[in-house]
Amino acid sequence: MAISATDATDRVEQLIVLTERLTELIAHEALAFEERRPQDAALHIEETSKLANVYRHESARVRANPNLVAGAPLVQRTRLIRATEAFDAVLARQGRALDAAKTVTEGLVRAIAEEVASKRNTGSGYGRGGAAAPAASATSITLNKRA
Repeated sequence: MAISATDATDRVEQLIVLTERLTELIAHEALAFEERRPQDAALHIEETSKLANVYRHESARVRANPNLVAGAPLVQRTRLIRATEAFDAVLARQGRALDAAKTVTEGLVRAIAEEVASKRNTGSGYGRGGAAAPAASATSITLNKRA
């Protein structure tokens, strides 16, 4: 079935609006992480998640069938390309912000664990026959590497 130029134009325009809104939301999240305000990143998490799912679905459809957008005017397709490039740049920025937040968080967890371990009572008690019992060994903490 042939895709009309009107349908292609409408689809491209919808993809532009979707991509620009998603870019705006993710830029807001990245800024929140950069400013060490992760609670602000969560403000639009539901909308971001929904739009990301729509974006992923629509992108897959267009990749599978480029004719869905091929009939749109070149100027409009170029706008979509620019919007997608801006989206990719914001995703990279968000990735850097999340990596930095993860590094800080892991450092804090490690510092707290070390402080707790240093404050533990390491005095030895008495074992069998009145001999000093060996000091208790430190308990390890496993850190989850995923953000």
